[in-house]
Amino acid sequence: MEQIAIDATDLQLLHLLQTDAAQSNQSLAQQVHVSPPTCLRRVRRLHDAGLIERQVAILQPDRLAALQGHGLSTIVEVTLDRQGAEWLDAFEARAVADDGVQQCWRVSPGPDFMLVVHTRDMPAYLALSQRLFTGDANVRNVKAFFATRRAKFETKIPIALV
Repeated sequence: MEQIAIDATDLQLLHLLQTDAAQSNQSLAQQVHVSPPTCLRRVRRLHDAGLIERQVAILQPDRLAALQGHGLSTIVEVTLDRQGAEWLDAFEARAVADDGVQQCWRVSPGPDFMLVVHTRDMPAYLALSQRLFTGDANVRNVKAFFATRRAKFETKIPIALV
């Protein structure tokens, strides 16, 4: 991963791509006032430098729910019994490998981890909890908070545009 210097145009591109990564190169170039080849080169450079990790589709949960049910979103606090680096790393590796875990945060102070979990239903959550929490003798405490409504969901990182 190369180390790069970024300017106001790069910051604008990062901001625009966070809002809609499916925009055409032509549209991006117009918005940042550069030529399409220059825009494409800059976006590739931002990818190569690792500033753009990946591009994904964000699904609309209410429309998807009409097709397959709402599912169950849960925010989970996990406290381990032993907090040595090897124990933290081992739990983190297991959590990030599980498809039901959408986000895994190592936090301090308080619990050791905060997980954002999405499962099909309560039996699927129970299976996940047995895989991640019950089967691990090092998990001391788990507190689950079941979401009743999502008021905001955002993936953008605020960028100070100069």
